[in-house]
Amino acid sequence: MLFCDLLRVTVLLVGGVATALGAVSVVIANRDADATALVVGAGWWMIAVAVGLVLGRSVRATAAMAATLASASTATSLPQESPARIAFLRLWPIILFAVLVGGAGWVWPQVAAIGAGYAILIALAWRGREHAVAAIEERDGVRFYVEPSSALEPVKLVRTPGLYRDRPPVPKPPAPPPLESG
Repeated sequence: MLFCDLLRVTVLLVGGVATALGAVSVVIANRDADATALVVGAGWWMIAVAVGLVLGRSVRATAAMAATLASASTATSLPQESPARIAFLRLWPIILFAVLVGGAGWVWPQVAAIGAGYAILIALAWRGREHAVAAIEERDGVRFYVEPSSALEPVKLVRTPGLYRDRPPVPKPPAPPPLESG
């Protein structure tokens, strides 16, 4: 599985978890007429958005990916593992978080509201990492693939040559001369 794809799926999954947890907290707080949970939850979500936007700036995203990309081993062939299996191996903790916090949110809406805020923060903080990796791949003419491993271990990458990256770009045809009025 391409590392860029894993980063994209991670951000989308965490964003979906934030949406679901936010919905659970609003529905249950409304059912229980718990205005305090809604006000505190909305305040926490605003703080999470601000912190996530600051942490997700492109400079920070590039710096966050530097060590992971630098530790990638080099290979000349693509990994043979299924992308769906790799994604599940790496992302099951997010699903577990959603189930546990969402389940607790049906009893205590504050738990779901706080979980939604953390998911918002993570999704916004990670939103630029895919673009940072893609820029490095484009610059160096390589692709980074994820090796299958547990989510409890740091991600391990394999660097492969990029496809069709050794060809020079096709030159643009010259612009036609301007028409002279005469």
